[in-house]
Amino acid sequence: MREEARSRRLKRAAVIAILAALVVVLGFACLFAGSSGMTVRECFAAFAKKGTAAQNRIIWNIRVPRVLAAIIAGAGLSVSGLVMQTSLSNSMASPSTLGVSNAAVFGANLSLIAFAGGYLNGGHNASDFTFGANPFATSAVAFAFALLSVLLILGLCRIRSFSPGVVVLAGIAMGSVWTAGTTIMQFYATDVGLSAAVIWSFGDLGRATYTNDLIMLAVVAVGSVFFILMSWRYNALLSGDAAARTMGVNVDRLRFFSMLLASMITAVCVSFLGIIGFVGIICPHTIKKLIGQDHRFSTPASLLAGSLLLLISDTFARSVGHGSALPVGAITTLLGAPFFVAVILAGRRDG
Repeated sequence: MREEARSRRLKRAAVIAILAALVVVLGFACLFAGSSGMTVRECFAAFAKKGTAAQNRIIWNIRVPRVLAAIIAGAGLSVSGLVMQTSLSNSMASPSTLGVSNAAVFGANLSLIAFAGGYLNGGHNASDFTFGANPFATSAVAFAFALLSVLLILGLCRIRSFSPGVVVLAGIAMGSVWTAGTTIMQFYATDVGLSAAVIWSFGDLGRATYTNDLIMLAVVAVGSVFFILMSWRYNALLSGDAAARTMGVNVDRLRFFSMLLASMITAVCVSFLGIIGFVGIICPHTIKKLIGQDHRFSTPASLLAGSLLLLISDTFARSVGHGSALPVGAITTLLGAPFFVAVILAGRRDG
């Protein structure tokens, strides 16, 4: 048994090491993918800041922030999905379970349609809209509504007993409300405001900046450290609420703070990059199949798997765009839909 446990630990460590190496290699390789027509040699020169001004700007002002955003957001969305699935005892749980993405979309639409290019200022002029629409303000409003949605749901659940089923139902209901509000706003929007709102909703890493990356990194890092420190409590929670309580785990408090942190990570990523779906479903399930559910190993592995998936998706999106990068959210959704069905079918077979 000791030898078997040692073999399992070595396997898990090997998987984590391989994922880390792949993230580093692919993250560097992503700097050379794009529609600018730069050769590999020119990319190396620009990376060393020895290329032309335009080439240096493409690498350091566009591609490096984009790669960093893929690594940070992918890690955050993936680990959020893992923690939500464990906290809610629901294999289908993901960062969109609480309607966080729907609330962020509503906030962004409010900023873009109502204030910058819509009926509150009568802005039918594209130049007026460009002047009035501040990307950081849009992200701030999106984050504010996402956080408001999380706090409302968790507050309701604290009043009405904090059970996993209540959280899921409250999230679905709140998400529907935000979606309805978004639809109503878009119905009354001007052409300019509607176009901007629809484009914003695409999951797009191209809008990433160093400032955005730094903010996302701070939130994802704090959340990830908390999740890693709570690993043994999550392992206890896997055995059920009753068993976890006998081990001294305050289940309600753990579930509350876990959902709050996971939702905040999602809110920050969505507010800056738009909706990037299914990362929180694909990566945690893949990791659990590879190395099991022990959070001491599945948490760091999920962080790396999320980064890897988003790097692969973004590289593919930039390679097939024929002059313009496809929204990375569309790629992850194309990957996630069949995976989602496969998980459901696998669950039915296990049952």
